[in-house]
Amino acid sequence: MSNSNAIANGVAGAGGGIIAQIITYPLQTVNTRQQTERITKKGRLSSQPKPAAGSTLLQILHVIRTEGWGGLYSGLKPSLFGTAASQGIYYYFYQVFKNKAEAIAAARKDRGYGDGTVGMFSWLIVAAIAGSLNVLLTNPIWVLVTRMQTHTQAERKIMEEKRKALLSEASISSSIGSGLQHKLVELDSIKPHPYGTVDAAREVYNEAGILGFWKGIIPTLIMVCNPSIQFMIYETSLKHLKAKRAANKHGLKSVSALEVFVLGALAKLGATVTTYPLLVVKSRLQAKQEIGGNISLRYSGTIDAIIKMIRHEGLPGFYKGMSTKIVQSVFAASVLFMVKEELVKAYMILTHKSQKVLLKLKN
Repeated sequence: MSNSNAIANGVAGAGGGIIAQIITYPLQTVNTRQQTERITKKGRLSSQPKPAAGSTLLQILHVIRTEGWGGLYSGLKPSLFGTAASQGIYYYFYQVFKNKAEAIAAARKDRGYGDGTVGMFSWLIVAAIAGSLNVLLTNPIWVLVTRMQTHTQAERKIMEEKRKALLSEASISSSIGSGLQHKLVELDSIKPHPYGTVDAAREVYNEAGILGFWKGIIPTLIMVCNPSIQFMIYETSLKHLKAKRAANKHGLKSVSALEVFVLGALAKLGATVTTYPLLVVKSRLQAKQEIGGNISLRYSGTIDAIIKMIRHEGLPGFYKGMSTKIVQSVFAASVLFMVKEELVKAYMILTHKSQKVLLKLKN
């Protein structure tokens, strides 16, 4: 029954993750672009115009106007696959290790130790193990998604560097000839070429080989504490609420979908604020590195990224786009938890009914 419970949670987690991902994907795309945009302490590292800098909504409208709706959903297909795989893997292993932790707690109670419940530290370890396995298996997918979400942004920066080089050439010669003018017009007319999953994979492989698909793995592994904190808060709150309901003889005993939604939102909010700087570093490492000729835009690894970000952007650079991420991740996590719990309930009801039918047929 415990294995069936783990499978139910894995499938439900995947289903809930897909629904949450589709609903919040435009916010995720804009947030990734915000994280990978370089701004120095005194000014911009890039002169790329950013008319929508002040508002997430304005940035979304800017993307729609310049790239169409497709710009907001760049990388959606691999992202949906990654979400299904990630949530399925995470929830499956989370439930497997959760069952083991509960069995250990029950055994300890039989021996006279503890009250038979799993403590907060145990929840933390269970979530961390499940999260680490998930990260190692799915990181290549998220590298591709990040590349696809930021491709247009990177292409524009490259075009910007080329334009600056041409203008610099013109300033040296003190005049703009017809040939140079033609090059500028031609450069301005170039639009980012179609960029799919295969293109992203080829680019990553050409840049760094097979190891390129595990870029950002160090901050991502450290970020395992994000779902660990999230689930620790969630499970502890849910346990407290269920205990309170069980003690209430006349009121509702089951936890509603709305209450799960609120608990999921609070849990994700706490986890996101705590670990956001690591998310920014991860996105920077996974995005295209060869942006123009500015070495400050390129990172060879996690430590190099952190040092350059502190030097050129200061501490605010680690919190770029956090408000967007909070809205996106909290809403997505709330939807995920709510849908997951309802799918698990439906699965258990169907399993119970099917068992009854089988018993009747046997009798």
